Amino acid sequence: MYDEDDLAEIQESREEWEEETLDPVLDRFGERKDRFATVSNLEVDRLYDPTDVADLDYGEDLGNPGEYPYTRGPYPTMYRGRTWTMRQFAGFGTAEETNERFHFLVDEGQTGLSTAFDMPSLMGLDSDDPMADGEVGKEGVAVDTLRDMEILFDGIDVGEVSTSFTINPSAAVVYGMYVAIADQQGVPREELRGTLQNDMLKEFIAQKEWVIPPEPSLDIVTDTIEYAAAETPKLKPVSVSGYHIREAGSTAIQELAFTLADGFAYVEDAMDRGLDVDEFAPQLSFFFNSHNSIFEEVAKFRAARRIYARVMNEWYGAEDERSLQLKFHTQTAGQSLTAQQPMNNVVRVTIQALAGVLGGTQSLHTNSFDEALALPSEDAVRVALRTQQIIAEESGAADSVDPLAGSFMVESLTEETEEKAMAYIEEIKELGDGSVRDGVLAGIEEGYFHREIQEASYEYQSRVEDEEEVVVGVNKYTMDQDTRPELLHVDEETQDRQLARLAEVKEERDDDAVEAALDELREVVERGDNVMPAIVDAVKAYATMGEIMGVFEAKHGGYRETVGVV
Repeated sequence: MYDEDDLAEIQESREEWEEETLDPVLDRFGERKDRFATVSNLEVDRLYDPTDVADLDYGEDLGNPGEYPYTRGPYPTMYRGRTWTMRQFAGFGTAEETNERFHFLVDEGQTGLSTAFDMPSLMGLDSDDPMADGEVGKEGVAVDTLRDMEILFDGIDVGEVSTSFTINPSAAVVYGMYVAIADQQGVPREELRGTLQNDMLKEFIAQKEWVIPPEPSLDIVTDTIEYAAAETPKLKPVSVSGYHIREAGSTAIQELAFTLADGFAYVEDAMDRGLDVDEFAPQLSFFFNSHNSIFEEVAKFRAARRIYARVMNEWYGAEDERSLQLKFHTQTAGQSLTAQQPMNNVVRVTIQALAGVLGGTQSLHTNSFDEALALPSEDAVRVALRTQQIIAEESGAADSVDPLAGSFMVESLTEETEEKAMAYIEEIKELGDGSVRDGVLAGIEEGYFHREIQEASYEYQSRVEDEEEVVVGVNKYTMDQDTRPELLHVDEETQDRQLARLAEVKEERDDDAVEAALDELREVVERGDNVMPAIVDAVKAYATMGEIMGVFEAKHGGYRETVGVV
């Protein structure tokens, strides 16, 4: 973007500025600290200028919005056309309570639903399983059978709303239930919109929720990708999720690299299944964390789009522009929230949300200020949603496409992030002897990801404890007063109500139809066929979550990770 003479002149001017203007000020006043760095510990230079982006090629590296390599966004108008989807996470107690929260959020202006499930549902257990005792409805909504899903979406037209489901080991069952709800409502399956998280590779890397081992888990994810391409082309069957990798303690670069590697692993597995890349890739989506270092996050999002476009084209031969466009959901950083002085979290979330918007996210969840203490209250949820609405309507951040493009700092960080993330991806590919999928699976089995994240997490916590990393209200500007707000409590009768409904469903359903559906699922699993049609039939017979997932566990067994420590 600059010729050599221009760069030489800029460099000479920079050196003169340092000697004549900067040095006298440094000698007299110094700076706040010896080293400035991002949350991920990337060093931040005092000043950025054209010499930091001397190798940047506008056409090759940036381009225009809506054009390859999509650094500046997947759409030409971005938020000037319409704003991102405002998708607040919701789910607690029984289906009735969460349905009420859904309606509240829609009435407050939310433009998409996002469903949180309780731990038994996440782990493929029924509410009456002994392992579920005390956890029913506590961190999300309890869903045992199609009856719960019917209540959850009572009064909600699934043909009109986009719904996200944050669930992984048992995601295929929830997907089957959602398809069944569409059939009940008379909504054509091809009109269903939304996103299934369904990212099992991330579970083995970071979040640690699983039922069966990695390879059969990957097979089921690919089944959903194949089924969605044929049956629900507007629904995203997998949201490749870096969010939880970051929450586990990774750096921004590790989050980006490991997430994209997981995505490429799903691409390779689906292609090995015989699917054409352009048949399914447009339905893949991604999910990133947005932390406190605003420019690092913006750079991460821009580098993500550029890496994805290039790799999908050059490694996998994708040609459809929709296959090259990385589209992602963003959630503000839960691990950054503090129980101390929780109202400070409103400010943190605002900064993080703004980073997501400036980075070009397609949908956004803003955490509630009380989430370090409990499930969010209605008041806290409203503030979180209003934060998005103020950014969209009042800040001006949504008025221009990629407004930070051309910033020497942002472009330099984008290049650095891309370079370091690609080094990780190449390393993972080498673990798999040329296959990213095999490299991810090998990395899981060998504890590679665990060690990398553990080391990064340890280093960050050490910086916090040494006060090198400031956390306002925790290691600086602390208070002795009790600052806890009024919290949401899930009453202990929730479990009793859920158990009563489950017992009622089991009493009323046709046991012969249930057993026939489960037998068919067992046969499909034995044959190695796509399991989704059999799952849809099983949920329509009101087979339970635990009964369906039990078929897979009986076939593949459980899984226990073996990893070393740093």
